[in-house]
Amino acid sequence: MSVGNTLETDRLLLKPSVPEDAGFICKLLNSPKWLQNIGDRGVRTEEDALLYIQDRIRPQFERLGYGNFTVIRKSDGAKMGTCGLYDRDGLDGIDIGFAFLPAFEGKGYALEASRLLKEKAFDEWGLDKILAITTQENVPSQKLLEKLGLRFQGHIRLPQDDTDLLLYQVLKPK
Repeated sequence: MSVGNTLETDRLLLKPSVPEDAGFICKLLNSPKWLQNIGDRGVRTEEDALLYIQDRIRPQFERLGYGNFTVIRKSDGAKMGTCGLYDRDGLDGIDIGFAFLPAFEGKGYALEASRLLKEKAFDEWGLDKILAITTQENVPSQKLLEKLGLRFQGHIRLPQDDTDLLLYQVLKPK
């Protein structure tokens, strides 16, 4: 599958999520914080995750050249989480998002991965702004978004969702 290139930081590899990541994606999408802060995607099995990758992740990579990346620690090859840029219904722009398994939270990995994607978005992928959404209760996500330079814009509800979300934005530096 041709879905883009692997990106790299000092500690991390960001690899476009592919069918071989299905087991990891299933585990992540069923982790308590994913379910609490992002929502139930109905992915229960590795087969469900494979369909999720084929139907939701791959098409955006093919259309835009970016999307959901699996974040891998270089030192030991551990798949830790995901970070990506998403074209979501109901948002006027591209959304940056991240999620990590509990064992890998609080170590700066999400910030490191997100900073790289923000840089690529502005410098290589032609975006002039990045949006982010999060729940009111997800204070760690809000703090990370602010460290990335995103600022609170207001409240929003996405189509087919009755959850009141916080909307953040950062513009491309001039």
